[in-house]
Amino acid sequence: MLINSEKIPIKIWADDVEDSAMEQVKNLANFPFAFHHVAIMPDVHTGFGMPIGGILATEKVVIPNAVGVDIGCGMCVIKTPLKTKDLSIDLLKKIFANIRQTIPVGFKKHKTAITPKGVPRNIFQKKMFTKGKNKIINQELNSAEYQLGTLGGGNHFIEFQKDEKKNIWIMVHSGSRNLGFQVAKYYNDLAKKLNKNYEIKIPEKWDLNYLFIDSKEGKDYLGEMNYCVDFAYENRKLIIELVIEVLIDVLKKNKIKLLKKDFSKLINVAHNYARVENHFGKKVIIHRKGATSAKKNELGIIPGSQGSASYIVKGKGNKESFNSCSHGVGRKMSRTGARENLNLEEEKNKLDKLGIIHGIRNQKDLDEASGAYKDINEVMKNQKDLIEIVEKLTPIGVIKG
Repeated sequence: MLINSEKIPIKIWADDVEDSAMEQVKNLANFPFAFHHVAIMPDVHTGFGMPIGGILATEKVVIPNAVGVDIGCGMCVIKTPLKTKDLSIDLLKKIFANIRQTIPVGFKKHKTAITPKGVPRNIFQKKMFTKGKNKIINQELNSAEYQLGTLGGGNHFIEFQKDEKKNIWIMVHSGSRNLGFQVAKYYNDLAKKLNKNYEIKIPEKWDLNYLFIDSKEGKDYLGEMNYCVDFAYENRKLIIELVIEVLIDVLKKNKIKLLKKDFSKLINVAHNYARVENHFGKKVIIHRKGATSAKKNELGIIPGSQGSASYIVKGKGNKESFNSCSHGVGRKMSRTGARENLNLEEEKNKLDKLGIIHGIRNQKDLDEASGAYKDINEVMKNQKDLIEIVEKLTPIGVIKG
């Protein structure tokens, strides 16, 4: 779908876009520093300022709300040496019970700071981080150490899946936890304050406050944002490592030997960030909010809901999407709408019939029921010019944040 009614074109890979999200899309297309066109993915839905499932290229400025509050949120997946025949339902339930005891979910965090085995304790002291710089990182770092290796809430998950050859995979969706939220909030508030003095003003109701990338504030934001992207990756990596340790331990007690060297290489992708890229002959800031990089032959991960398939994909490098694809299946109902309109028993039965171990127990869990999400088959069909499928993975059990 192509829309030419705004300042720059809008290219949409979705069959329909809810009114509130479309309003945000048009705001992006009329943003003074927007470049070339706006790209909207098939999982698009309303976000804060910028819709989730959008890609925005800008010149000279970065927009904190076009990255979002869960900076660096993303996916990782790893193939285990196990087959479906190796995991009975009872054994899988035992594994899940141990994972829940090992990995905090929701607002919970570890009681003692941990890091992956073999990783130095100065994991946080990367080249980009020096004492006295990165104000919010310094402020939140002590607390963040206890959040490394935690799942968080909302749509974050740990899922055991099977491919079409009955191999077992582990997929994790998580982000930068409170660290990213605090960085996003601070710099959006700062941009809001600074924008009042900028010559080029935007409507306050757009919630697209910006920072010039050559300003101190813009450089500080990009530095702290990149730190959060790294933190989110280390978080997912540690969650995977902790899950593998649980898996090895439980299976050992059941006389099944499992070695870490037999697991595949980890695939990792982020879907909330901004970075400098070259597109249409210019160096621009690409904001991907709920969108994944899909350069030519680049591996990506597109998860479904807990009742539908997920996909490992390979990018086609489509320049019209700024080399991007969807980050998931996308919501079709708000959390409140899901709780009010979905039937609890129907949603539970749907997953039970598929043999999926799930966490839907009461009405409040319906905000993450599969009925609250779009059809993954439609989402994949709508972006067949952006990616090709490498693996189709179907869920056998899921732990939700």
